[in-house]
Amino acid sequence: MIEWLRKEHLEPEIEIGGRKFPIELRRHPTAKRLTLRLAPDGSAVRITLPKWCASKEAIAFAHARAEWLAQQVAKVPEKRDPASERRLDYRGSVIAIEWSEDAPRKPVLKGEALQVGGPEDTLAKRLERWLEKEALRLFADDAAIYCERADLPTAPVRLTRAKRRWGSCSSEGVLRLNWRLVQAPDSVRRSVVAHEVAHLVHFDHSPAFHALLGDIFEGDIEEANAWLSQFGRTLYASFG
Repeated sequence: MIEWLRKEHLEPEIEIGGRKFPIELRRHPTAKRLTLRLAPDGSAVRITLPKWCASKEAIAFAHARAEWLAQQVAKVPEKRDPASERRLDYRGSVIAIEWSEDAPRKPVLKGEALQVGGPEDTLAKRLERWLEKEALRLFADDAAIYCERADLPTAPVRLTRAKRRWGSCSSEGVLRLNWRLVQAPDSVRRSVVAHEVAHLVHFDHSPAFHALLGDIFEGDIEEANAWLSQFGRTLYASFG
């Protein structure tokens, strides 16, 4: 009875290292157990729970694993401000930001430097918009290539700001891809696009799906997945 009351009064947040994190609960119709994770940007603790599980049990589950969560928090890269650092991650490299107030506002990439002007206090937003446009351009080119290899019509591409997924494929054949992948090496970004193109044919992860992915993707899919597993969180360190 004492344990029950303790769970009943737990708040939907948890303190880790002197910092409070909200606990976000998501019920999933097919979930059979509690799944705990830290948001990629380290902003919240997320729990997926079965329909039958009480919210207070899920919150207690997070508190019972505070030590593990502390380890995950320690892995989250520190936030970065590309505008003040004058450095931008782009396609697996770091490019310099050459800002001048009287230069054109529209960023222009010249060699390994991005030249941009306009008010300095809105520089970060212009850099983010430039990355998003580059992401859409590159994703569209990638999708066209992989759709052709899979003998499919070119699928439309949309950008997503998802916090968990790098990409998805809708039943209507639309590819939705996380714009932050433009910061990753080309092979990593392209592996995600190829993955979603393969889902246009196979809406599962069956042997047939993996066979098609292996046919259309020119790189090492395991190597790309390993990069995302190790460095994926760094893609959330900039731009909020």
